[in-house]
Amino acid sequence: MAGKTAIMSEDNKNSLEQILPQLRCHFTWNLFKEESVPHDLEERVCNQTEFLNSEFKATKYNLLAYIKHLKGQNKAALQCLQQAEECIRREHADQAELRSLVTWGNYAWVYYHLGRFAEAQVYADKVKQVCQKFSNPYSIECPELDCEEGWTLVKCGGKKIETAKVYFQKALEEKPNNPEFSSGLAIAMYYLDERPEHQSPVEILRQAVELSPGDQYIKVLLALTLQKMNEQAEGEQLVVEALGKSPCQTDVLCSAAKFYQGKGDLDKTIELLLRALESIPNNAYLYHQIACCYEAKVKQIQHTGASEASQKGEKIEELRKHARNYVSKAIEKGLNPLHAYADEFLESKECYQTAFSKELPSTKGQELHQHDCSPQEDHEISEDTEVQCSLDGLSISTKSTEKEKMIFQLQNVAKNQLPQNGPYSWSLQGLIHKMNGELLQAAECYEKALDHLLRNRPSGIGSIFLPATEHEEGSEEMEQDADSSRLRELPNP
Repeated sequence: MAGKTAIMSEDNKNSLEQILPQLRCHFTWNLFKEESVPHDLEERVCNQTEFLNSEFKATKYNLLAYIKHLKGQNKAALQCLQQAEECIRREHADQAELRSLVTWGNYAWVYYHLGRFAEAQVYADKVKQVCQKFSNPYSIECPELDCEEGWTLVKCGGKKIETAKVYFQKALEEKPNNPEFSSGLAIAMYYLDERPEHQSPVEILRQAVELSPGDQYIKVLLALTLQKMNEQAEGEQLVVEALGKSPCQTDVLCSAAKFYQGKGDLDKTIELLLRALESIPNNAYLYHQIACCYEAKVKQIQHTGASEASQKGEKIEELRKHARNYVSKAIEKGLNPLHAYADEFLESKECYQTAFSKELPSTKGQELHQHDCSPQEDHEISEDTEVQCSLDGLSISTKSTEKEKMIFQLQNVAKNQLPQNGPYSWSLQGLIHKMNGELLQAAECYEKALDHLLRNRPSGIGSIFLPATEHEEGSEEMEQDADSSRLRELPNP
């Protein structure tokens, strides 16, 4: 009997190996090259799921399930897929079968990897029952699936957004007036607008607003685009309208905060972020953004002139106290210290006594980090900027107990939260040695970080410094890392 069961199990496995590659789901979409996932992606997806609009949560839970699988947490992946199913039944009852195809495909793959072939076959059969209605056994072409893949690619960010745009355009060819497809294209175009070779998304956004007048988030994205076009008055009208209709929707609040930050109204920015915190009080990134705003207010005062600024020392100290308090809360809520100490405002000796690693989102005017407060946006990290900032770090003068606590936090990050032997890790280890007064060891770590970066620069600058025997190895490594280098971007619908 046992032998017969084993034969049946092997037959199921062989059958599934023919079926699974045909399923349209995360396992067949080639989301991450060689299953390499950015170390902080799961954390960011979880943060975004907290305050994502309900109709998009199934998409996010499916992505989270795939990330869990890649980490070997297949039972946790099943729990995420169960949540995705519940969201679909609740939000898409009229299209539940069609909308569930991706989730069922993911179920089949996860059960296969657990060795539970019979259960995997059950979900493969569920996909088959739906697809056969369209004269195809396991995969169909339909705009809803194109849209789902498009949303997933948008969330992965980076180079994937260009492909996402193509999927949304394909879906719109079938259903040109579909509000969800139009919103997806508008969001993808909004992100691509950051790249000079792409056209402005303003008309696409206007169309999306027209098709989805109740989508206040799209309305704020249009406002942000108009702001960049120096049409701030029209943009602000849209923001005020969106806030009036969705005063508690966190993605609207955070995007509106970015608008007012761009306008230079930091008090309004802080007000909106605090309102967002009422809905998600454990979101560490929002605390961090508020800290950034307070330090930006310090710089505003400092730029008013030496004589005037000197009379506002108490105000400056008060603002810096707020900044310190909020960054401390961010760390208490679980923000990675590598991020907590990553912004330009942390270079202030009076505030934090140390600086290492910058994130590119802190560009002109201390622009808000959208990956910290919006479920739709994220930005790219510059590793070479981080390393250079480490080399230029300020002297350490913290009290011994504070310093020891900081070193412990940094050691924990370096050991448990960063890829080993990468520039992040070497840069952080260099800072730890520096804080311990071990300057020779610090220099060695920084050299290793810079060596890694030289190998991976797209400009090819490494060829000037690296021996010829190392060129080929560096080029191969660069190709392997190319797709994941921008995957810190995790914009969301």
